[in-house]
Amino acid sequence: MIKQLFSGVLLTLAATAYATEVVRSETAKPAAKTKPAAIKVAMHAPVQHQPLASVVLSPEQLIIADKVLIGKINCEMAVVVTMSPDAQSPGRFFLEIGNKRHVMEPVVTSTGAVRLEEESSGAVWLQLGNKSMLMNQKEGKRMADECMNPDQLLVAQALERNPQPGLLDAPKDALVPIGAGGAVQELVPNPEPKPKAKSKLKSK
Repeated sequence: MIKQLFSGVLLTLAATAYATEVVRSETAKPAAKTKPAAIKVAMHAPVQHQPLASVVLSPEQLIIADKVLIGKINCEMAVVVTMSPDAQSPGRFFLEIGNKRHVMEPVVTSTGAVRLEEESSGAVWLQLGNKSMLMNQKEGKRMADECMNPDQLLVAQALERNPQPGLLDAPKDALVPIGAGGAVQELVPNPEPKPKAKSKLKSK
């Protein structure tokens, strides 16, 4: 009886010692390294422009707006200007250059050149027959120069081949593009000026 009791005590002690060792070994294990969470790169959402109030332009401004060239226009130094009409306000345009957008409205000029302005920023878009340019009149600098769409490029090439005469020069024969699409029209040759008749002195 005593042997059986003694054996039971030994078994209990052995079991307790084994359980204690298991707990120690489990706690001694280094904690599993947790993988760092993947860093999510926030994608830049497209710029949301605030809605603009509609404007009503004058008939003179609308005439100028009809002459504005739209679409992507390549400029020097690999600069690209994009001109698009404002569907909400006929005659108003959005000019995009880089990450900036300008709201441009026609301005009546005495020279007849196409001129668009954004008063708040001082941006001015001048469109000539052979090129366009973007300036900032507040900062006094050009933002884009030598901007040409296909029609303007044709005009510029024609002017290089046949330079236009100065104000004091007699016009010369030339072929120059006229109108959209680069249509050409031959100018009528300028007649040579007739020599002035020498006045005869009356003999006394």
